[in-house]
Amino acid sequence: MNILFLCTGNSARSILAEAILAKAGAGRFQAFSAGSHPAGQVNPLTLELLQTLGYETAHLRSKNWEEFREAPPFDFVFTVCDQAAQEPCPVWPGQPMTAHWGIPDPAAVEGPLPERMQAFQQAYGQLYRRIEIFLNLPLASLERLSLQTKLDEIGRADGTF
Repeated sequence: MNILFLCTGNSARSILAEAILAKAGAGRFQAFSAGSHPAGQVNPLTLELLQTLGYETAHLRSKNWEEFREAPPFDFVFTVCDQAAQEPCPVWPGQPMTAHWGIPDPAAVEGPLPERMQAFQQAYGQLYRRIEIFLNLPLASLERLSLQTKLDEIGRADGTF
């Protein structure tokens, strides 16, 4: 299954989600990320956190969602920031299921490095938990409407349970 995570800048949250799903869902899912207005580079704290946690980061890059217009059909498209959820999204091939899994932007946090890194760790934790729940859904046995309800519930989860 192909899954796309969208955010405006594609430098932190969507990149984190792509990396988490690529590792946790290995063999079952292809993970991608993109932005409506990509930053042009992955946030250095995103890369530092992922590398510290043992993720491969060499392939990660900030990219425009236009790059995926001609891609193989997506099964799921998740927005992970409020701004991207409110923007008109392209029509994706294959009629993917969509959900909004918005979380606060760690890149917007200002202050000393430890506080900024803590924001990235919190974003990672919330995304990890949501993806973990998603990976445990019985995707093959859920009807489309039931699955959509579950995807929406995941987006409302605070990630701390």
